[in-house]
Amino acid sequence: MFLLFQDPAVEEMAQEVASEEKTLSLIDLVVNGGVGSIVIIAVLFIMLGIALFIYFERTFAIKAASKIDKNFMNQIRDHISNGKIDSALVLCANTDSPVARLTEKGVSRIGKPLEDINKAIENAGTLEVYKLEKNVSVLATIAGAGPMIGFLGTVIGMILAFHEMATSGGQAEMGMLANGIYTAMTTTVAGLIVGIVAYIGYNHLVVKTDKVVHQMEANAVEFLDLLNEPV
Repeated sequence: MFLLFQDPAVEEMAQEVASEEKTLSLIDLVVNGGVGSIVIIAVLFIMLGIALFIYFERTFAIKAASKIDKNFMNQIRDHISNGKIDSALVLCANTDSPVARLTEKGVSRIGKPLEDINKAIENAGTLEVYKLEKNVSVLATIAGAGPMIGFLGTVIGMILAFHEMATSGGQAEMGMLANGIYTAMTTTVAGLIVGIVAYIGYNHLVVKTDKVVHQMEANAVEFLDLLNEPV
């Protein structure tokens, strides 16, 4: 009767080899998924790039739009009180912000009925909000479409895996099927990453835009109150 002893060093080496065999890089997952997986991952990568570009471009634009001199309205008040309408218009023209453009629209209509001035300011405000929300809807679309495109890639991978099983006459290797299935799942992961990034970016931009809109509304009300002050 023979006794077999397992050398600990040999056993450890075998475990390391097994661990190395199970390790699969992200590139391998994408490449092994076939042409369909590569195309879908490439589309998702492009969508992620577009989402990041829109987010940072809009963040800087909204941040610039929110900057306004705290003494701006006080200066406008002084100019209007002293009858210096042209000076008020020059001040608005030299201040690059939505608040200044709304105020300029109101100042240019001083002397007309208050309702007309209010309507002009509202129309200008609608245009400024449209400028602030430029391309933000694209970010929302990416947030919704990203996960669906990723899931589409997974479904295609699953179909191919089961097609392999059906055409093999029941002799398909489970390892090959498992490899195809978890490789296909990478498109879902990629789609979720794109969707989450775009969703968070979209909501952050919405919050920042709302703050600028509230700032515009507050200054518009202040300007209208200024026109209602007794001379």
